[in-house]
Amino acid sequence: MSAPRAFLLAEIAAKVEGEMLGGQNPEIRSIASLANATSSDLSFLTNTRYRSQLTNTRAAAVLLSPADRDSTTMPRIVCANPYLAYAKAAEMLFPAVEISPGVHPTAVVDPSARIGSGTQVGPFCSIGSGAVIGECAYLGAGCVIGDGVAIGDHVIFHPNVVVYAACRIGMRVIVHSGAVIGADGFGMAKDGEAWRKIPQIGGVDIGDDVEIGANTTIDRGALEDTVIECGVKLDNQIQIGHNVHIGAHSAFAGCVGIAGSAKIGRRCTIGGGSVVLGHLDLADDVHIGAASVVTKSIDKAGTYAGLYPLQEDAEWARNAARLRNLDTLVRRMHALEQEIIEMKNKRA
Repeated sequence: MSAPRAFLLAEIAAKVEGEMLGGQNPEIRSIASLANATSSDLSFLTNTRYRSQLTNTRAAAVLLSPADRDSTTMPRIVCANPYLAYAKAAEMLFPAVEISPGVHPTAVVDPSARIGSGTQVGPFCSIGSGAVIGECAYLGAGCVIGDGVAIGDHVIFHPNVVVYAACRIGMRVIVHSGAVIGADGFGMAKDGEAWRKIPQIGGVDIGDDVEIGANTTIDRGALEDTVIECGVKLDNQIQIGHNVHIGAHSAFAGCVGIAGSAKIGRRCTIGGGSVVLGHLDLADDVHIGAASVVTKSIDKAGTYAGLYPLQEDAEWARNAARLRNLDTLVRRMHALEQEIIEMKNKRA
């Protein structure tokens, strides 16, 4: 992240397409919460629970919804979606990366690789044969780009990203440190008591405007490619198995695991720590709660959760014991039902 810049409030209002009120045009240097803002900060109100903090905030200005436009007389920008406006303002104030074009002397670049104009290749990077890096890209220190990899324009790879051979990555993709794209999927065939490795001959195809979190791993396909469509956002420490297909504009929180050949629809969200089993299909606009385990396909949009409510340990143990005996209880219930039916038949 580059050093913050300063903007007049009017410039920010134009960027976020909001209405500026309050009769002043202060200079904004940073963004902060209402409680911690200082006289050069822009703040924001997205939850009415914090409206009372407007009275004592020291912020230079605040982003508000139309419902809160008259909640304060301080300099403010009124906009339909203050949280989205906050995101746009933060992009202005804190540009992602300042690129210094060129290849660092310690980088190792195969003669057959092609690097676009305006691209920065950092210290100790390695770029394999036939690789193509687009224009105005940034490769941080220690990135490894395999043979035949194709990377689009304006990508940002933070330090120590690894992309295995024959993977394709679109434009404006952000990949955070420690991510590995294109490692072998977990393909094994039983050979007696041992396991025989199945060569993974597919690749990984990542669309435009994707963000991949730190230490996230995306396996290459066994036969066809693993596909991440445009606009997908993956948090840190996520595992994407081989031949998974993730639809456009889906977003997964940290520690999600998607097993091989699962197909996730467009605009889906999956909460942290959740697991989707292999070969399942999730329809478009499916939302999975945190720590859920998806064991069957979902063919209808909606919100789903597989959470067992948090309880005190002793209560949880009692309920778990009852759950273990559920099958026995069901069989006993069926037997009692049958006895009742037989008794009724005899009386008849």
